[in-house]
Amino acid sequence: MSGTVGIPGLQLQTGEDVKMSRSGSRRDGEADIDSGGVAGARNDPDFTPGTTTTGPTMTGQARTERTEILDASELVGKPVLVVGVGLSGVAAAEALAARGARVTAVDAADGPGQHTAAHRLRQHGVEVRLGGLPAGHGAATLVVTSPGVPPTTPLLRAAAAAGVPVWGEVELAWRWRGLSRWLAITGTNGKTTTTEMLGAMLLAGGRRATTAGNIGTPLVTAVDARPPYDVLAVELSSFQLHYTQTVAPRAAAVLNVAPDHLDWHGGAAGHAAAKARIWAAPQTVAVGNADDPASLELLARAPGRRITFGLDPNGSPRPDLTVVGGYLVDRAFSGGRLIAVADLGAAGHSPGRGSGASGRVAAGRGASVDQAVRAEPGGLAASPLPTVGADLGPHNIANALAAAALARADGVDPAAIGAALAMFRPGAHRNATVGLLRGVRYVDDSKATNPHAAASSLRAYPSVVWIAGGLNKGLEFDDLVVTARPTLRAVVLMGRCADEIAAALARHAPDVPVERAGGMDDAVEAAMKLAAPGDTVLLAPAVASMDMFRDYAERGDLFTAAVRAREG
Repeated sequence: MSGTVGIPGLQLQTGEDVKMSRSGSRRDGEADIDSGGVAGARNDPDFTPGTTTTGPTMTGQARTERTEILDASELVGKPVLVVGVGLSGVAAAEALAARGARVTAVDAADGPGQHTAAHRLRQHGVEVRLGGLPAGHGAATLVVTSPGVPPTTPLLRAAAAAGVPVWGEVELAWRWRGLSRWLAITGTNGKTTTTEMLGAMLLAGGRRATTAGNIGTPLVTAVDARPPYDVLAVELSSFQLHYTQTVAPRAAAVLNVAPDHLDWHGGAAGHAAAKARIWAAPQTVAVGNADDPASLELLARAPGRRITFGLDPNGSPRPDLTVVGGYLVDRAFSGGRLIAVADLGAAGHSPGRGSGASGRVAAGRGASVDQAVRAEPGGLAASPLPTVGADLGPHNIANALAAAALARADGVDPAAIGAALAMFRPGAHRNATVGLLRGVRYVDDSKATNPHAAASSLRAYPSVVWIAGGLNKGLEFDDLVVTARPTLRAVVLMGRCADEIAAALARHAPDVPVERAGGMDDAVEAAMKLAAPGDTVLLAPAVASMDMFRDYAERGDLFTAAVRAREG
């Protein structure tokens, strides 16, 4: 069913999404996730994205089952303001300009990267202003903001107060999506791994598919692909979700919810509410983590069909996708056994030193891409399980279950899911083994930039010399140390927050040896002296990197270089 909604100056075409079956009770929640700069009602006579609503969602807001599709021809000549000229901002500005909008792009920064982006955008007829954000939206009838821009920014608040829509690039892409189905993933940790697993499953199942969103490729780029993709595996951050209004994936997973970016969201409730947006539509199959209480709390308010995954087959609630008798099992979609735990990554594993390079999964029927898959810690609770192939670690079992749930919701055959998981290989800086020296394994998990991710990684190994520290984002370490204590042989600390982690260790693990290091090479040297055969030296910093390194990738690269300098 399709039609048009007539409004002054613009028309929005509507298309009815696939309605998924629903089970379980529905409970409306109280959280207001449309606050903080995201526009709700629209009063401007020149640009009014109307809504067709069907009922309350888990947040007390109404979410449409017939979501608006923006008619590109109606953008011609319309003034649009793009805030931020990073990857998604540039993609949004170019796509808007290609549809005839009069685009102005602004960015508070004025560095080399911004000037490169500005040069590119000006070639597309975009006006660019760098070095500061205006106080208001000017003549713009739509504001498209980059996800990192806080909703408290005066420009965004002024636009919202004036009734001007404030969208993110994700919302824009959704309204241009055509017939492509979306399977979406969010969570504090594990998003990239699970998205890559899902992308591989879709390809193995014969779909023309790709990964997009927070994982790298902007969604406005993915939805413009020709021929169009059948389905997109979409990674979404809490920042991106905050700026969505009508996004309604076919199925969506929340992997876990732990404190992160609390200053941006105005607290834990705002962070959780942003994650919950992914399930706001009643036609979305909601996939939640049975081992994560915070995720379950959100899942209880999801208006659509609810599916759970978890590592304890007899847990409460009883997970629909779980591990039984050493196999990943689908009890939600009658998929039965998917793959043996011991075979995860086994087909893509080559003996010797792990390099962190991605493996590849051959595209199935209809697929046009060879989708590389990467791994990162899932941030999920682990129980005793069989050994996992290719050094993936038990935390990735939960990631695999979540990805499998989404793939099964799209009808992917169980055999294709198993084949994709057998080929899965860890990626750089995401729990990747980078060396084996004198019986000690060295693992780079530099992407573990918060305590939740670090705890997940630490649980994967029985005896660990832990390298940690860096730039804290206002988080605490006591729960992390309590969780990690049974596996810690020793700890090497560095960076600005070393004293904070040391204090938590003194409170909860006073018998664990602690060394200090002035840099990565010193840290590896100290860890090597503390480790014994059978141990794992694990770089899982639990914090950001910018006090000593350019980013987490440089931090991981220097760890790998220090390890390999000591080989032979």
